[in-house]
Formats: sequence, C-alpha cells, structure tokens
Amino acid sequence: MTPTDDRPDLRRDAGELRHVAEKAGHELEDAPALEILRWAADTFGPRFCVTSSMEDAVVAHLASRAMPGVDVVFLDTGYHFPETIGTRDAVAEVMDVNVITLTPRQTVAEQDAEHGPRLHDRDPDLCCALRKVAPLERGLRAYDAWATGLRRDESPTRANTPVVGWDERRGKVKVSPIARWTQDDVDAYVAEHGVLTNPLLMDGYASVGCAPCTRRVSAGEDARAGRWAGRGKTECGLHV
Repeated sequence: MTPTDDRPDLRRDAGELRHVAEKAGHELEDAPALEILRWAADTFGPRFCVTSSMEDAVVAHLASRAMPGVDVVFLDTGYHFPETIGTRDAVAEVMDVNVITLTPRQTVAEQDAEHGPRLHDRDPDLCCALRKVAPLERGLRAYDAWATGLRRDESPTRANTPVVGWDERRGKVKVSPIARWTQDDVDAYVAEHGVLTNPLLMDGYASVGCAPCTRRVSAGEDARAGRWAGRGKTECGLHV
C-alpha cells in the first residue's frame, strides 16, 4: 500500500510545525514513550506515521497502543536479509498497524545497469540515497510527523537525539519516543509484551540493515559497529 497526500484540510505549514516540535521537545523530554506517542497521535492524527527497519517492532507496538491502525512505513531496499522481510510480514499479520512498503524507483538490476554492480561497495552514500533516502522522502509527503526508533545510546552520532524534534530536511516533526531508552529497556519491553524481533538479533547482529553492508558485531563494539564496517560511514542519510 502506498500513502497518498490527499488530505489538504489537515496540513499545517512548516512554521507552525516547527513551533509544535520545539515546544513538545522541551515539554516531553522526560515523558514515557507511550505518552509521547499518544501526544503525536492526538496532535497529528492520520498525518502521523511510524518508520521501522524491522530490526524489532518495539516502536510499532508502542504506537499501535497509542493509535490502533497506525501507518508503519518500511523501506524495502531490495537488499534486505530474508529475516527482515519475514519480520515485516509478521508485524503486518499480528499487530494492529497498517504496514506500508516503500521501494526505490529502480530495481537492483536497473540500478546495476545504470551505475554498475555493487554500488554499495563503491559508493555506499549514493546507494543509500537512491534506495533509502529518496523513497522515504517521497513516502513521507503524506505526513506531517514521523516516528523513529532512534536511541541515544546506540552511537555517538545519536547521543543528542531529541524525543521530539524538527526534521529540517523534510519539513516534518520527528518523534523519537524511545530516545532515552537503553538496550536493557528495549529488551524488557520485548519480554513483557512479546514483541516481534528480527531473528538476526539472536545471531550476533546488534543492528540490522541491508545484507551487503551489515555484519555481526564483536564484544565491546557499539550497536552500529556492524553497519558499513571499515568504510568510515555510520549513517545511511535518513537521520542526518
């Protein structure tokens, strides 16, 4: 299913949205994740969505409690592990959410024909731009706010993630309800609610991205050390 931007009566201008984000970021800094998501659902209604890499379904599960039937946006890059696609399908089957799969304009074969094979090895930034960043920007046009699963403890680049902030690049409110959580908090929530997680998390992967650019992590490495290992790259571009 593809989101459509056909609700002009619910749109807000960028100035108003920025003000909402700044005010909420301050007021909700210490709020529980579920309260933050209830605020987002009440504030934006159908113009709010959750994005998920299907590493786990924690934020999707939380959002379904705040807003049953919430749109959960997944980027199918064409390079995912089978386990990731399986997690997406399971989430769509068992949770009270509406999973929306976004795809790049080109298939992997079409991209290979234009840019050459294994672009992810030669120019990972361009590959991410084509297969992640551009599809998400098209998909988010139907929304005023989007939620992520970013956490401050994941890596130094995410240490200052606000629970509610302003996404300047897209002109959206960006909600990170579990920004203050630790991995122990995530594990406790998964155990308490029986939340679906990607099987790869039990196989040495601490962060799950595209198969060609993700490896298992070693003891003592941060959660994202297995992403683009050895390439001096830590983010795909969705959150910078």
